[in-house]
Amino acid sequence: MAQLNLTLLVIFLSLFVSSVLVKSSLAKHNPQTISYIESSCNGTLYQDLCIRCLAKYVKNYSTIDGPHHLAQVALSVSLSRASHTRGYLFKLAKELKTIKNKRDYLTVKDCANQISDSVDQLSQAIKELSRCSQHGSTINDDMLWHISNVETWVSTALTNASSCVYSFTGVRMSKRMTAIKVKAQNVAEVTSNALALFHRYALRLQQATARTTQKP
Repeated sequence: MAQLNLTLLVIFLSLFVSSVLVKSSLAKHNPQTISYIESSCNGTLYQDLCIRCLAKYVKNYSTIDGPHHLAQVALSVSLSRASHTRGYLFKLAKELKTIKNKRDYLTVKDCANQISDSVDQLSQAIKELSRCSQHGSTINDDMLWHISNVETWVSTALTNASSCVYSFTGVRMSKRMTAIKVKAQNVAEVTSNALALFHRYALRLQQATARTTQKP
């Protein structure tokens, strides 16, 4: 039990330090962007993770160009984490099958399948979001269709990732199983953040359309 708590403590401390360093570095070079990211992430469940992921993207590639771009980046982060975790889980499941650890194998294999589904669903969501940009900034029936599709795909991806997390129950898990749960939890959290940021983008579209229709 003590070893499990120590493992989790090390993981969380490393994430915290990483978050502070990334935010500090970005604030020096692009204070307006970090301010925009922080304000956008206020509406997410996992704000520190949201800021860290988006700030890392800006530091390595470019700036964030509005709510649509922000939602795209958030979904891309989620897809990247899910893809990496899927590869890790399928590799581990193969190893467990080889050593005939049936109980852990079945748990990991089910989790791998759920994360794999999340990868497919997030890929579809990104495609649908790109189609939203083709309709400009005005909501019409086609735009509403694409918005609904993105929400459905991301929500389902979040459900699958969360189901994987919930499959690892109890306090007496091995170090390996704890690491798996942490990885799956990370996928669920970044996907939750991506969904919140997409909702923010959709709300901005609705508000912009309402202002346009109210003009004389």
